[in-house]
Amino acid sequence: MTLRIVGIDPGSRVTGYGVIECTSNQYHYLGSGCIRTVADDWVMRLQQIYQGVREIITQYQPNEFAIEQVFMHKNAASALKLGQARGAAIVAVDLPVHEYAARQIKQAIVGYGAAEKVQVQHMVKQVLSIQGKIASDAADALAIAICHANHREWKLRKL
Repeated sequence: MTLRIVGIDPGSRVTGYGVIECTSNQYHYLGSGCIRTVADDWVMRLQQIYQGVREIITQYQPNEFAIEQVFMHKNAASALKLGQARGAAIVAVDLPVHEYAARQIKQAIVGYGAAEKVQVQHMVKQVLSIQGKIASDAADALAIAICHANHREWKLRKL
């Protein structure tokens, strides 16, 4: 069975996305990028995130959706904004939502839960055979999609 997964790395200014296709335990890169909000008005930025995710869903027609969980920032206001950006992305899809903690994602990709962004980026490129540069937010989103694929495969093997 072929499965198409979209991963989202939410942010109030930049929301990364990555789409992979999985057949058994083989992963294929379909696309990635960033939704960059340009509005100064907070509600307009949330609408841009929502609309950007809707366009990705329409373009790629994924079967599953994975997103990074909110983690506690030092600044409560930043955590709240991240949560709202995450919410805008979640309500844009009509799919079950699978959530993963940042440490869980890094563990799945690099094998170390406290890995640096550059390590995640490098491993995503290796796993998906991506040549050239990839934005760190897009790499994080692809890592989320890979993490979900790994987690899903692990759960199926346990059955």
